[in-house]
Amino acid sequence: MINKSLMAISVLAALLIIFVAPAPGSEGVTREITVGSKKFTENVILGEIVTQMARSEGMGARHRRELGGTRVLWSGLVNGDIDIYPDYTGTISREILKQYDLTTEREIHEKLSEFGVRMSRPLGFNNTYAIGMKESLAERLGIVKISDLRSHPELKFGFTNEFMDREDGWQGLRLQYRLPQTFVRGLDHDLAYRGLDSESIHVIDLYSTDAEIQYYGLRALEDDLGYFPQYDAVLLYRMELAERVPHLIDRLDSLAGKIPEQRMIAMNASAKIDGVNERAIAADFVRETFGIRTEYAREGFWQRLRKHTLDHLILVAVSLSAAVLVAIPLGIGAVKSPRLEKPIMGVVGIIQTIPSLALLVFMIPLLGIGGPPAVTALFLYSLLPIVRNTYTGIRDIPLSVMESARALGLPPAARLRLIELPMASSMILAGIKTSAVINIGTATLGALVGAGGYGQPILTGIRLDDITTILEGAVPAALLALVVQGGFDFAERFIVPKGLRIS
Repeated sequence: MINKSLMAISVLAALLIIFVAPAPGSEGVTREITVGSKKFTENVILGEIVTQMARSEGMGARHRRELGGTRVLWSGLVNGDIDIYPDYTGTISREILKQYDLTTEREIHEKLSEFGVRMSRPLGFNNTYAIGMKESLAERLGIVKISDLRSHPELKFGFTNEFMDREDGWQGLRLQYRLPQTFVRGLDHDLAYRGLDSESIHVIDLYSTDAEIQYYGLRALEDDLGYFPQYDAVLLYRMELAERVPHLIDRLDSLAGKIPEQRMIAMNASAKIDGVNERAIAADFVRETFGIRTEYAREGFWQRLRKHTLDHLILVAVSLSAAVLVAIPLGIGAVKSPRLEKPIMGVVGIIQTIPSLALLVFMIPLLGIGGPPAVTALFLYSLLPIVRNTYTGIRDIPLSVMESARALGLPPAARLRLIELPMASSMILAGIKTSAVINIGTATLGALVGAGGYGQPILTGIRLDDITTILEGAVPAALLALVVQGGFDFAERFIVPKGLRIS
């Protein structure tokens, strides 16, 4: 019975892949370019502007929005998973190409070309890093410039996770300014503003065009030692794109110098403070700047829910099915071969300790962005509960039962099929159920690498400080976990012999 159930799960996953997932190469039929953007509002708006300008040229364009940090976008660009995305000159020289110690724009262009990448002319504004704190606190402590922070070691710092690790981030800043603070925490950029407002932290890193600077009444401290470089907004795109669609590159070149700093701040404020959709903001900009009217999809709640649910189900079904097919044989192998027991249990245990975000990012150079790295990571995370429960379920079968089977002359394969797996089926199913619930929750992180699912509205809600949008992803994910758990409880009646069910 359990063998039939495993086959049914595998068939379900195959059907989902065949009928729901795009066929290889099918995306090339409906779109010509893929635009990427980072997971902060300004970059999403810029990505949407590029997308709509591409469509205005009669091209198909897909916007993979709110991907993870710089490395995710850069890897996707080099690997060909995306064709173009907005970035900043300081990030390019001090983070992406930091090992080459480049100092001039010409050197940057030459080095980028070695990766098959080109950089556009600046779009018109400098979104530099800044260090900020509440105006009222800065005034009370007499802090005007970054070096003034040396006199206040008691202040609590909260920097974005990327800023904590960047070449042009916290470590270099601390050394150059000789800052003595010891309370320094990494957190999401959008959450940092809330922490500052609640005074749980006192100093954060800012983007100089953030609308929140004015909204929260913050003071951007003077960079008196000139630590931060220029961060002119530009577009990075693949060289083959210029050969494939030169008219698009000509159109995007017209963006150079067209987005002054105050205009970018105003667009950020429209999204972050006024709640205007980024697609509408981009459409207004393109119309007002170039006289081009563009169309964009206006998705309703149910349309978004259907799309996110479908994406999430595919991620979970494919990864869990693969894990079941691999993990149960591994658990059996660990029981049957003492020589394999420790290596198998050790490897699946170590995989479980790897931070999920780190595992996703590690997969990008190997598998690109989108579904493949997310499915692979979820597959690996699903192994341990199934392997462990299979191993425990078979190992704990009473010795008297196994001796009776041997006395009846049953060969090992028959004992496994007729006695061991049925008697361990309740424990195995419990492991699969545990993996499924963990899988559903972890799959929300797939949005960081462009895999979609319920993580997409959660990321958007965090970015826009919109609880309703966060719940749009969090509540369905929780309900799906309950439905799946109930489904396994129901399936147990048919899979597990009645006398062996866990009450």
